[in-house]
Amino acid sequence: MVRIAPPTGANRSTPGEWLAGFVEGAAGGAGSLRDSVKAGGMGYSRQRRVGAVKLIGRGQAMRQYLRSFRRGVAVATFFHVLLAAVGGGVAGYAMASPPNFVFVIADDLTFREVGCYGGQAKTPNIDRLATEGMRFTRCFQTAPMCSPTRHTIYTGLYPVKSGAYPNHTFAKDGTKSVCHLLGDLGYRVALSGKRHIGPEAVFPFEYSGQKNPDMAAVESLMAESKAAGEPFCLFACSNEPHSPWNKGDRSRYPEDKVQLPPYHVDTPQTRDAWSRYLAEITYFDGQVGEILDLLEKHGLAENTMVVVTTEQGNSMPFAKWTLYDAGLQTALIVRWPGKVEPGSESHAMVEYVDVLPTFIDAAGGSADAGFDGRSFLPVLRGDATDHKRLVYGIQTTRGTIDAPPYYGSRSVRSDRYKLIVNFTPEVTLTNACTTSPEFRSWVAKAKAGDADAADKVRRYQHRPAVELYDLQEDPFEWENLAEDPAHAETVATLRGELEAWMTSQGDLGQATELAANERQRRGKGKR
Repeated sequence: MVRIAPPTGANRSTPGEWLAGFVEGAAGGAGSLRDSVKAGGMGYSRQRRVGAVKLIGRGQAMRQYLRSFRRGVAVATFFHVLLAAVGGGVAGYAMASPPNFVFVIADDLTFREVGCYGGQAKTPNIDRLATEGMRFTRCFQTAPMCSPTRHTIYTGLYPVKSGAYPNHTFAKDGTKSVCHLLGDLGYRVALSGKRHIGPEAVFPFEYSGQKNPDMAAVESLMAESKAAGEPFCLFACSNEPHSPWNKGDRSRYPEDKVQLPPYHVDTPQTRDAWSRYLAEITYFDGQVGEILDLLEKHGLAENTMVVVTTEQGNSMPFAKWTLYDAGLQTALIVRWPGKVEPGSESHAMVEYVDVLPTFIDAAGGSADAGFDGRSFLPVLRGDATDHKRLVYGIQTTRGTIDAPPYYGSRSVRSDRYKLIVNFTPEVTLTNACTTSPEFRSWVAKAKAGDADAADKVRRYQHRPAVELYDLQEDPFEWENLAEDPAHAETVATLRGELEAWMTSQGDLGQATELAANERQRRGKGKR
């Protein structure tokens, strides 16, 4: 478990002294929770606690010290609110204690398969959560692969800027993550389950579990945090429904009954994969239910913001490893009793890069701490209906399993149109998907003379330099309008927006693609 050593020497103060300084700072009119924390003694800032994160054991004395510190922050937050209510010195806080955060994420789950998104998977727990909170219809990630996606969530930075843009990647040294930023606000920050991030100095979570959340550790976190009066942020990271799709009851999804998306080829191998995949989605839904039950059991549901999301799309063709909506779009459901209207729906465009600023904002901190993302708290509270005008995508194939030496793509999506730029259209695209039994069955059917199979195999492996889709008329992105003169202005406008974003990120296009191996952890131990 990652722990922080207490301050020493001139920087040392007791939790009580720190709290006294905090209250004094709040009474003096400190403008924000962060200002009050600083006023209470910089000896407790994470940067000054011996200057660095230290990995130490589970010693009882250290646990008590940290709990005392966190209780000090939580109690100080209460006094901060109390002083604001009495003296009017600080405005904008309506909670007597900061909220907890529980972020539950699937692994390779196309958003369209979830029940409350119109899908055929049986997801009663996720569907119930949607009736209790807000369902986002247009949430996106930036890179449709596990590792860059998770780095984006935890840092609030787009992939190239953080350095974590290929798969099996790591962030630049010195990058601040949710661990530091919520930790500075008095939170315990834990991750249970799949990691796929690095280095540990950037992500000093309290870790538990391996590929899936450890429910015993999750319950301990909740029980200990409640007993100590300290807020917590938990990332419960599932490995489902990542292939090989060997969990869940596939008998609930007979192969002859499953509905294939229009961009798939109907073969026995495809139907077999879909039956197993849907069963594993239902298995993931059971994990969601377990976590929700634990919140209820420990009386934490009312002051906890729960977020459930599905990550990138599945590893079958035209989803994961692509910049189509089946790869980049994700389900996002947020429940926060008393703050988010039950059963509500938002069409605002939001991104995973916005999650961390939103958490910091909800916790009372500054949501302008150098993030690429920005808080969508106004959308959650019903004060805004829009959030972003454009969202972006990046796919770096270099270094992924069964990939060619390079095949990079970038995208920009507006309310209606999506532009995709493929840097090396002359290259035949290969990846783990093209070696799967499903795709091989497509190739066999195409060779046997099936025109539909041949067209879909060609579309997947051979893409034009520029793609433009009208998402309102063509939600499955099948009719490329890039060469249509009637859309030349749209192409030019979106390309200009994409190039400006790439410049802001330090993204040099093909040169950045060729440097991808320098940002991978292969050979250093996958996490």
